[in-house]
Amino acid sequence: MKIKTLISSEELQKRIKEIGKQITEEYRNKEIVIICILRGAVYFATDLTKYIDSNNLIMEFMQVSSYGNMKESTGELKIKKDLDVNIEGKNVIIVEDIIDSGFTMLNLKKYLISKKPESLKVCTLLDKKDRRKVEIEADYIGFEIPNKFVLGYGLDYEEYYRNLPYIAYSED
Repeated sequence: MKIKTLISSEELQKRIKEIGKQITEEYRNKEIVIICILRGAVYFATDLTKYIDSNNLIMEFMQVSSYGNMKESTGELKIKKDLDVNIEGKNVIIVEDIIDSGFTMLNLKKYLISKKPESLKVCTLLDKKDRRKVEIEADYIGFEIPNKFVLGYGLDYEEYYRNLPYIAYSED
């Protein structure tokens, strides 16, 4: 596979630091539960939390899918790994690698709202609005990207390329 850099490692860290600072300001003296959506968002969530200046931060993990074995979303949320902490009455931020069609995030938000958090926001590294099929907006967006197949920095192609320190796209 031939790949080209879309967002450099330096650009990623600069923007993630800005988002971390924004979250720090908005949640000063408040408890925050960061929910990292596995596996793609793990690099982003880890770096992001380094830039959030708070001693009241819990990092939690979920693994969800609405794709199954298909390339198009089924529209149904499948929870592969659920929360281990109670989020009722807490300020929750979902940290996702990419929002594409929006089905997964829309259904995940509905599911988490049923758990009665104090607040629920969405933070995505990449936003591919050209592919959106449902009304969903992130509260924090790293980068809006064109409709390209992207990989690196947590995003994969058949589980490979996650470890690239930048976002690339396939020329194939």
